[in-house]
Amino acid sequence: MSGTRERILVIKLGALGDFVQALGPMAAIRRHHSRAHIVLVTIAELGELARASSYVDEIWLDARPHLWNVGAWLALRRRLLSAGFARVYDLQTSDRSGWYFRLFWPGPRPEWSGIARGASHPHDNPARDAMHTIERQAEQLHLAGIAEVPLPDVSWANADVSRFALPRRTALLVPGGAEHRPAKRWPLERYAELASALLARGLTPAILGGAAEAPLARAIRERAPGAVDLSGQTSLLELASLARRAALAVGNDTGPMHLIAAAGCPALVLFSRDSDPALCAPRGRSVTVLRRPSLDDLAVEDVLAALPADGGREERALP
Repeated sequence: MSGTRERILVIKLGALGDFVQALGPMAAIRRHHSRAHIVLVTIAELGELARASSYVDEIWLDARPHLWNVGAWLALRRRLLSAGFARVYDLQTSDRSGWYFRLFWPGPRPEWSGIARGASHPHDNPARDAMHTIERQAEQLHLAGIAEVPLPDVSWANADVSRFALPRRTALLVPGGAEHRPAKRWPLERYAELASALLARGLTPAILGGAAEAPLARAIRERAPGAVDLSGQTSLLELASLARRAALAVGNDTGPMHLIAAAGCPALVLFSRDSDPALCAPRGRSVTVLRRPSLDDLAVEDVLAALPADGGREERALP
């Protein structure tokens, strides 16, 4: 139990890319409330990553009750009221997280950092939606009294990846993305051409993604047999560890690329008009963005030209 320690609630539900971009704010909250008991509300898919960090002491998984599931919402209300939170940082700032604020009605409410009407520390910049996620959250915390917010850092995300037995020089490929937004995906045949070109340069392409991306990986390997299919096989901690030792990574604007970039891997991220890198591009020590109105118009030669001239860094030993 946390005893008499101050209790802080952080709300960050997902998805992966958004969660990675909130890791800097979570680190800042941990530093600012160094003696507090910090509770994170998130989704089950992100629990492993959250637990591996030192940013929170306790994790509540969001059950995502439907609005008409009155019993579930009342149970959540009882849990929130009984927890005795002194302050809440709403890093989700969505309609859903706004319901958490309403559940404290009629009060008293904890201090609240976010955009809910009535928040004690509102992020009321009318231009907030035109800011990159990282700058927006940093400004939100600044208004709540937290001056310094670092970039996402996943140096603590370690896992044994020896079971994959990857060659010494590996290039990570992330050809998938949200199924309902196909315009964010570079064509599969271009990834296959890229994989062949990387093999010719002495790099082994390792294809990443969830189980849903397995057909993409198989199709790439049919055209580039030397590639390795890791789709559906890696945890988030393993993905971060693979990124830390890879020479480079190329992928669409999708969650794994945020984790790869935060791990310090030289990352080339491909954008179409469907998303704006000024608002959501991954951040890391070495991130390059290539954007075309349509990714159908992005040639393999342009991607190869944007890669590090020396073919990426050498493999680094895992910590």
